[in-house]
Amino acid sequence: MIRISLAHLYVHDQDEALTFYTEKLGMEIRSDVTMAGFGNVRWLTVGPVGQPDIAIALMPVLGPPVFHEDLAAQVRALMAKGAAGTVFLSTDDCRATHKELTARGVEFVEDPFETPYGIDAAFRDPSGNHLRLTQTN
Repeated sequence: MIRISLAHLYVHDQDEALTFYTEKLGMEIRSDVTMAGFGNVRWLTVGPVGQPDIAIALMPVLGPPVFHEDLAAQVRALMAKGAAGTVFLSTDDCRATHKELTARGVEFVEDPFETPYGIDAAFRDPSGNHLRLTQTN
């Protein structure tokens, strides 16, 4: 059986992303370590409380040898436009969660609206990554 255990998002600033995902979205830290064998890259993951089998890696856009500098710049540009991927977060009550997250300072780009599959809203993290908040029927 194959299961999803980790999603990956590039972020401009890991500390800023950590604050957003933990303090504003209410996630918890899963790991925060320096990987000495990989050029001292910080491996930072967060995940929803009560869902220990899934995490989101919050990774910086790395330069050479991972990315040539021009490719790293392109990735950063896509992030700024919200086009570097999307994470869908589910909730039992989209409107209530939207209200709670707005009170914590999350700025939505789409308020909750009815869809054929339920209620959906959208926001972006400080790096520009697109996130959707979904209540399915």
